[in-house]
Amino acid sequence: MANARKALPVTIGKSPRRANRRSSAGPSGAVPEQQAPAEPAAEAESIGRVLAAARLAAGMTVDQVSVGTRVRVPIVHAIENDDFSRCGGDFYARGHIRSIARAVGVDSEPLIARYDTAHGGAPGPHRPTQLLDTGPIRVTDHRRPNWTAAMMAAIVVVVALIGFNLFAGRPTHLAADSPQSAAAPQSSPVQPPAPAPSTAPPSSAAPSAIAGAPADKVTVKLVAEKETSWVSATDSTGKSLFQNNLDRGTDQTFTDPKQIKLVIGNAAAVHVYVNGKDLGPAGEDGQVVHLTYTPGDPQAG
Repeated sequence: MANARKALPVTIGKSPRRANRRSSAGPSGAVPEQQAPAEPAAEAESIGRVLAAARLAAGMTVDQVSVGTRVRVPIVHAIENDDFSRCGGDFYARGHIRSIARAVGVDSEPLIARYDTAHGGAPGPHRPTQLLDTGPIRVTDHRRPNWTAAMMAAIVVVVALIGFNLFAGRPTHLAADSPQSAAAPQSSPVQPPAPAPSTAPPSSAAPSAIAGAPADKVTVKLVAEKETSWVSATDSTGKSLFQNNLDRGTDQTFTDPKQIKLVIGNAAAVHVYVNGKDLGPAGEDGQVVHLTYTPGDPQAG
């Protein structure tokens, strides 16, 4: 059986793979590894896109970012569009970027480094101080007019004019329907004294003036002899016949078929004549009296 096997010819030669390796090897015999072709690096997103994407991811609006950072809405829009010209300089632009990044939850340092690379490098140590010292706002504030002082001066002038008119002008009488006029008749210290009446005393002349009054009616005459007094007179139907101040030296006469009702604010200042009879002063000094008179003998109601 051993004789039946034939010896196969064995060819000793070079392996194709080894030959290929040797042919591609360098001078030192080492085979260089094949490297995959490098892919182009993805372009980094801009600062504005990063901040806008982070804001949207946080579910925030531009108004909310503006409120949280105190950066005005137009400036936030400009930064998200990579427009930093509205920030007022590199120092303020860096501050806005930090504030917005903190509000939307993004690390601000890589964004600041990207901004410095695009705008001439990081600032010097004294750059913020120079910006604050040479700001245009200080110059504008110094040139602003002092409106407060002008307004105060105008108010002082107006008050002085009003005071002069009050002390130099005539006193104002209380209105007839004023609730204070009956209790406290107004008098002014600067009012000149009224001249004494040139006629005879009212006590002797008044009875003759109303002596011819009809007997079926009531006739009342009031004379202010000493001072001014507030007087109100109404007839039997409730109609107002007189309601005002009765000045010193003046008189009023009222007639009605049934009755006359009177309210006198300063009773001692008014002399009363009813149906031709002298009843004297209506009351005491400063007293407020209510009187009612009818035809016939006078009787105070």
